[in-house]
Amino acid sequence: MAETTAQRAGSRRKEVVGEVVSNKMHKTIVVQVVRKKAHPFYGRVVSKSKKFYAHDEKNQAHVGDVVRLEETRPLSKLKRWRLKEVVRKTALAPEAAAGA
Repeated sequence: MAETTAQRAGSRRKEVVGEVVSNKMHKTIVVQVVRKKAHPFYGRVVSKSKKFYAHDEKNQAHVGDVVRLEETRPLSKLKRWRLKEVVRKTALAPEAAAGA
């Protein structure tokens, strides 16, 4: 029994870190993950970005926050990730941004 709990503690699920670009849906956020990689021939750094839909149970993430996502079972047509933690909150409060 202890082996299974230890195995779960050392989770093998994929994790990504990105910036929240939308939180207008209920319990769902859209996170943009930017990956930078050197071009194999030219050596120049190329940015690739991808958007992920993630489950945010407590609606705690806001636009501009940097968050960590964890892979999970399919929750809906597009959602395959869930919010693990908010790494860094945005400097601008969401209420002040909406009023401006």
